[in-house]
Amino acid sequence: MKYEEALQQLEAIVRKMEAGEYSIDELAQQLKTAQQLITLCKDKLLKTDAEIKKILGDDE
Repeated sequence: MKYEEALQQLEAIVRKMEAGEYSIDELAQQLKTAQQLITLCKDKLLKTDAEIKKILGDDE
């Protein structure tokens, strides 16, 4: 999954949570999904940051 897709899904979950659109059972599952999406986004950002630092470091 691409970062942008994960972020869009995460934003949709947050909007629905804020609007109170989930039942208690759905809320628990959506929180788990949100946690997975946050981890995925964080990992992608850290990987990209490391790649950028490596590229910039190689140029010096």
